[in-house]
Amino acid sequence: MGGPNLEVFKFAIYVFFPVAMMLHYGDPDWYRKHVLTYKDRIFPPDERLVTTLPTDQSALKAELSKIRERNAERRAKEREEYSS
Repeated sequence: MGGPNLEVFKFAIYVFFPVAMMLHYGDPDWYRKHVLTYKDRIFPPDERLVTTLPTDQSALKAELSKIRERNAERRAKEREEYSS
């Protein structure tokens, strides 16, 4: 069918394509430029992460009220920006 030249070409593609992708996307400069710039958009900042979960009902209600206040502030800010 294709012969040995085709097999050598296919082997070269199978070996060098993953190596080329690793070299391109594994470059620290590329990572810093394309990934870290979107990290803040995707993941919340560390100060907003809740690492200790509420264990009783009063702590849960307090946490929910904080979340609701934050959401209300954000909605008010968005409405203000939209109306301007």
